[in-house]
Amino acid sequence: MPRFTRAELESYRDAEVPDLLPGPGDPRLRLLFVGINPGLWTAAVQTHFARPGNRFYPALLAAGIIDRPVDAGAGMTDDDRDYFRARGLGITNVVRRATARADELTAEELREGGRQLVERIERTTPTVVAILGVTAYRAAFSVPRATVGRQAEPLAGAELWVVPNPSGLNAHDTVQSLASAYGEAARAAGVL
Repeated sequence: MPRFTRAELESYRDAEVPDLLPGPGDPRLRLLFVGINPGLWTAAVQTHFARPGNRFYPALLAAGIIDRPVDAGAGMTDDDRDYFRARGLGITNVVRRATARADELTAEELREGGRQLVERIERTTPTVVAILGVTAYRAAFSVPRATVGRQAEPLAGAELWVVPNPSGLNAHDTVQSLASAYGEAARAAGVL
């Protein structure tokens, strides 16, 4: 696993991380996971949810969404990316620019990111969209009373789930509780 100094990580502020989406010849996108925005470690290794201690990949494994571990801390391998695509899984973010913390984003950035996310969903037509973080969902889509779980209204034609964020800052959720929430969205998408 790489080691970064604070200054090295800061050099990735505002960088973007490419979406992980199925390409031509891959199965249809069934489940699109949507993070809030990339962290600095994620931007440094160009892999979503890569910061050591992030519980995203362990939760996917515990839920059975993936059947092998992914060590994203050093960056996903091409084999890992192909594996995700072959399973009909994708990853993107509401806001594309990297920050040290999600609370550095403005309300306007989140709303604009929500508008851009709708366009991405319309282009990629996933069966289910799972937004990881109820606070970001509320801000991006002006739904102040939204709760975690399946939402009544679809998003750009996709069934919409709001699930807990896997960041270590979200301390009240465990890998098992995250796995349970992610598993519900995966079952709805036909991944499980």
